[in-house]
Amino acid sequence: MGAAGSSALARLGLPALRLPAQPRPAWLGVAALGLVAVALGTVVWRQARPRRRRRLQQVGTVSELWIYPVKSCKGVSVSEAQCTAMGLCRGHLRDRFWLVIKEDGHMVTARQEPRLVLVSVTCEDDCLVFRAPDVDPLVLESKLPSSNALHDCRIFGLDIKGRDCGDAAAQWFTKFLKTDALRLVQFEKNMKGREAKDIFASIVQNYQIAYPDCSPIMILSEASLADLNARLEKKVKMDQFRPNVVVTGCDAFEEVSAIRRH
Repeated sequence: MGAAGSSALARLGLPALRLPAQPRPAWLGVAALGLVAVALGTVVWRQARPRRRRRLQQVGTVSELWIYPVKSCKGVSVSEAQCTAMGLCRGHLRDRFWLVIKEDGHMVTARQEPRLVLVSVTCEDDCLVFRAPDVDPLVLESKLPSSNALHDCRIFGLDIKGRDCGDAAAQWFTKFLKTDALRLVQFEKNMKGREAKDIFASIVQNYQIAYPDCSPIMILSEASLADLNARLEKKVKMDQFRPNVVVTGCDAFEEVSAIRRH
């Protein structure tokens, strides 16, 4: 939805998103295809704007909510989530607040290490538990000691800070991916995010993001995916776009046209 979508939800008095009482059954799998317009331009409700009074008109239904704590790792399906300026969160789970980096600070994602998509994350008590094939689980406290080192990280040419998650986490990811030494870092709420204007030169909205590619919240409609697949020989799945919010009951790319009206 991007910052514009987030602010639209705030204007509509929707600080949190919840699935309907009878959510639609589960869906599909993971990868990365970049439909940036769909990822950014999203909102589930639009305002009809008569001259003298405003009224809300439902144009779609939220069918799924997902939080991806670690960039490029598996998502966590949730029934409700708080919509913040920095993305969706549920308890200790915050969207893309953790990042795997090389020792020089450059990000490591599924673009470089596809096996990252096999790593799952769950929240148990005050800890995050990481699981992956052929390795023991990693248990990591959600709140890191302030004595842990700060790293200068690099995401698509932009600098951002990250708190080191410790040697055990570094060794776990290095062992699983069978690669050169890696570190896991965590973004903290008091840190400065990457500025929208540095990501999109023509952006009007002023917002910050942590480790997502380009927007705090990504929304995609089932109709848009169906329209895209009608044009492709090899079909793609919903989770290949890694959306936070999946919407049903609207026209293809309505999430794009809705944001343009705001």
